[in-house]
Amino acid sequence: MKLELRGITKRFGAVLANDHLDITISPGTIHAIVGENGAGKSTAMRIAYGFYTADSGEVVINDQVRDIRAPHDAIALGIGMVHQHFMLVRPMTVTENIVLGAEPGSAMALDLRKAAANIRALSEEFRLAVDPGAVVEDLSVGQQQRVELLKALYRRAELLILDEPTAVLTPQEVEEFFAILRRMRGQGKTVIIITHKLSEVLAISDHVTVMRDGRVVGHVRTSETTAAELARLMVGRDVLLRVAKTPAQPGASVLTVRDLSIAGHDDTKRLDTVSFDVRAGEIVGIAGVEGNGQTELIEALAGLLPASQVTGSMVFGGREIRGLDARRRREAGIAHVPEDRHRRGLLLEFSLSENAILGVHYRPPAVSGVGAVFLNRTAIRRRAELIIRDFDVRPPNPELAARALSGGNQQKLIIGREFELPPKLLLIAQPTRGVDIGAIEFIHRKIVALRDAGCAVLLVSAELEEVTALADRLLVLNGGRIAGEVDPARATHEDIGMLMTGGHVPSRVLKGHS
Repeated sequence: MKLELRGITKRFGAVLANDHLDITISPGTIHAIVGENGAGKSTAMRIAYGFYTADSGEVVINDQVRDIRAPHDAIALGIGMVHQHFMLVRPMTVTENIVLGAEPGSAMALDLRKAAANIRALSEEFRLAVDPGAVVEDLSVGQQQRVELLKALYRRAELLILDEPTAVLTPQEVEEFFAILRRMRGQGKTVIIITHKLSEVLAISDHVTVMRDGRVVGHVRTSETTAAELARLMVGRDVLLRVAKTPAQPGASVLTVRDLSIAGHDDTKRLDTVSFDVRAGEIVGIAGVEGNGQTELIEALAGLLPASQVTGSMVFGGREIRGLDARRRREAGIAHVPEDRHRRGLLLEFSLSENAILGVHYRPPAVSGVGAVFLNRTAIRRRAELIIRDFDVRPPNPELAARALSGGNQQKLIIGREFELPPKLLLIAQPTRGVDIGAIEFIHRKIVALRDAGCAVLLVSAELEEVTALADRLLVLNGGRIAGEVDPARATHEDIGMLMTGGHVPSRVLKGHS
């Protein structure tokens, strides 16, 4: 299937998301669309799928102009879309999810047996190994993604739009997924991938369209480009794709964790007898498939979990901190950049100035006067201006509401606030999730600079390229336990992926536990 967007323009209020956009997707190809946050790539594809209607321009399918006003119009034309956050009903079976909205048989007598047979045939044809009778909530993330693909294929999709399709997959699952996409291409399907992972773009696509500020700024054959060129087109300048850092010079242990266990709300262990150290002047990375205890580990160390859930020892600066609340841990020198910046990191309706003092709002210089009860507006603004300048927060307006910033600039504001403590220990989770490639480069440099200033850093990231580039030592979590410690300079992504899923790796990449 051939898809063309001709002269597409789309506004959301004062924001021009697509500006006279022209994109051509050739049939039987894998086509990547890349760009920074806000470049307009997802908006363009949602117009093609009928989520949005363009203000002007045309959607052309196989050289014929089509009026696509809702997803069911797109589905009827053979277009399917797999979203970054899966649209599955977890308590239902694979078959029930796939046929939902396209049920076989009459309304009074659904023929699920026939549907399951059709799904099994599709599964075998494209080697999408999924049991039609399995309950979705019992499936791995990679298997759930296969269900989403089968859902589109069941509806006879000839063109598939995939939004950040590898965001939650292990390296092994990514390879399996790419093999599936190549088989689809081999059978004449057209695949569009919206992504920010340039290494994967180069590995899987035939063509790349690069967008910036709502416009197409480049269209290239993948075989004729490089990651550096794509990044330059995306940002408008040269970008350092891998952080430059000298070898760590670690000092004394700052954080010592021994036999740390965390109980979940259902009495299962989210973390199980974990032990490790983090020393001054080093970055210790935590890798693992999301949901294996990383979130709970960081929140336990930051003092955000009830004491009743946590057992074991957490010694910071020679002092047991299990009995300290989050404020007292912060006062002792522990900074925390949370994985969910909206839920844990910002008050979105507050100004940048007000957000810049969260966590220190009760002590000078943020407050002054007898008993330190009056907000010192001058000092608060001065602190915000310092963070805005040093961390390149845009637009540089201290009185702007945090909600008005892009995700990348919100993240830079949080990181600037935490770095200004200054911390002895930095707990940082998913530092560049949803962040533009230019801001990623900036944030990575700041983390390394903090390490070089003697801070101990505990880093959690779902991005293997990020965690291996930044970490001096890497711990891999699986099922709430440390599956192994590896040297990130020697271990391959495949080695790490094996540990993440409970497999074995060569002893050459393993270190003894700290």
